[in-house]
Amino acid sequence: MNFYKSVFKTEFAGNGIQRFGDIPQDAAHPPVAENIKKMVLHAELPIIAGHVLMATDAPKEIGMTVVQGNNMHISVEPETRVEAERIFGALSQDGKIEMPLADMFFGSYFGSFTDKYGINWMVNCMEKK
Repeated sequence: MNFYKSVFKTEFAGNGIQRFGDIPQDAAHPPVAENIKKMVLHAELPIIAGHVLMATDAPKEIGMTVVQGNNMHISVEPETRVEAERIFGALSQDGKIEMPLADMFFGSYFGSFTDKYGINWMVNCMEKK
């Protein structure tokens, strides 16, 4: 992500690069393994024409495996939660939801899924409740 930052000459949005170690502890979820705490959980980098690169690592410790095809997502940033829900619902229909839309600790209303054609998507809305 720092490479792309240097190419596009922009700054990270939100809280910069957040790590798995930044996840707030929650009794309902297991603690984050020590060996993945420094891996990237969430990064957003505005690039050009309103487009944003978003990234996360895919640690095997939480059941993720990187294979050609799951190593990228198309990210869209609707202006409203209503539009985020509409887009998420329409594109994820007959697909596989990875993470339902929810308020995230990194400050956005976010969800991800694979559509019925195998394309990975992230929906990220910054509108507050």
